[in-house]
Amino acid sequence: MTAGARIERLVTSGTFSLDGGTWDVDNNVWIVGDDTEVIVVDAAHDADAIAQALDGRTLRAIVCTHAHNDHIDAAPELAARTGAPILLHGDDLPLWKQTHPDRMPDGELADGQVLTVAGLELTVLHTPGHAPGAVCLYAPGLTALFSGDTLFAGGPGATGRSYSDFGTIVESIRDRLLNLPGDTVVHTGHGETTTVGSEAPHLQEWIDRGF
Repeated sequence: MTAGARIERLVTSGTFSLDGGTWDVDNNVWIVGDDTEVIVVDAAHDADAIAQALDGRTLRAIVCTHAHNDHIDAAPELAARTGAPILLHGDDLPLWKQTHPDRMPDGELADGQVLTVAGLELTVLHTPGHAPGAVCLYAPGLTALFSGDTLFAGGPGATGRSYSDFGTIVESIRDRLLNLPGDTVVHTGHGETTTVGSEAPHLQEWIDRGF
């Protein structure tokens, strides 16, 4: 790992729309890298604010944890400004097209794929449930997991709307995330961070309550 590799958090505000409803939301935008190059995890709402936070650093990729509009609405503008490719798992293309029908992502994320930035390796974990193409990024060099809307402090992401399924998200969390080291910090799509060790004991509670 290169010296100075780190995680920065930017909170942006906007709306989430699906199934005919719209809600006000605050999103976490994660910037991962060093003083020279970074990736952005989820370009939400505000391309200006994200571009400002890059502070002249080279943006290697815009990684979408899933294609709900609140996580991708600023991605095309940020890509146009920086030349960085937008990467999304192919199973989320139907959701992507609801927001950006005329602009496709530049590349597909695949389970097990490794992204490298600033000497860090981030492994793509396909974790469907909140959305079919939802992914998390595991960066052992930073003891970090970027979970999108798959896992939050207090339980799984929402599964009450189109393209989502509770049984699937539970399976993803159980089989892909809760077996990571307990001290792994979970950097979520909304709200505060947690750790794998803090969430793992509660799996059965989530299953019992059904959300």
